[in-house]
Amino acid sequence: MASGFFALLDDISALMDDVATMSKITTKKTAGILGDDLAVNAEKASGFVSSREIPVLWAITKGSFINKLIILPLAFLLSAFVPWAVTLVLVLGGLYLAYEGAEKIYEFIRPHSPESSVKVETLPDQEDEQVAEKDKIKSAIVTDFILSVEIVIIALGTVVEKSDDLLFQIIVVSIVALIATVGVYGIVALIVRMDDFGLKLIKSGQKNKGLTYKIGKLLVKALPKVIKGLSVIGTIALLLVAGGIFVHYIDFVHHFIHQIPVLEKLPSFLLEFVVGLIFGLLTLAIVHPAKTLIAKAFKK
Repeated sequence: MASGFFALLDDISALMDDVATMSKITTKKTAGILGDDLAVNAEKASGFVSSREIPVLWAITKGSFINKLIILPLAFLLSAFVPWAVTLVLVLGGLYLAYEGAEKIYEFIRPHSPESSVKVETLPDQEDEQVAEKDKIKSAIVTDFILSVEIVIIALGTVVEKSDDLLFQIIVVSIVALIATVGVYGIVALIVRMDDFGLKLIKSGQKNKGLTYKIGKLLVKALPKVIKGLSVIGTIALLLVAGGIFVHYIDFVHHFIHQIPVLEKLPSFLLEFVVGLIFGLLTLAIVHPAKTLIAKAFKK
């Protein structure tokens, strides 16, 4: 009996080692989406008065946990009973990510003037802030849901390639999903509070003198640049992740690349970016006019 108990412990230890190793691999595979998730939510959680930044971020974090609780069981059921649907969901999610990336580039080149400013001018300041806060939280949670689907599906696809043990898959993918939520929103919390920490350092240091004062001033000035930089990195990450999905999961794209020597010679990251951008622009060319037509139809 004792030998059986120690054999069980040995099996559990081996399983945990495999889980840890596989979790590292899958986390690397989803790093691009995690980067975009970080950029998106840092942008969504900033721009509020200091007292509302953490409550807004906490509301988004709770929404992200709920997203994972919905997505994880569905992903495991699809993998077990309808495996082809996993690839379909992955590709559809890739189209969404490519569209988002292309749309950000389009809006940077051709910025549009806000259309809803007239509607909120008559609102009291406090009510206006509450509406903006709710809209940002809702938008962040919806985006998180799409990104969470991609994180879970990519992680699950990676694990399935290595093992067909359902328990192993559930443990690894759940760990990756937890890391995605806690890690991303923990870093976002540090970013959005960076300017407040900087102000405290400025107040505690000597005026216009001392290392503490200089560090504080640097943190305050750096926050807008960090948010902007993360937005750029996030856009690139969207297209890289989407392109990687299309290259690896769509046979037509894979074979097409091998028929063109110029594309074959490109570094993998550049190839995936180009493919993601092409699909994103094609999707944008279809969706953008459709959205305009629908908006005009509803106005009538």
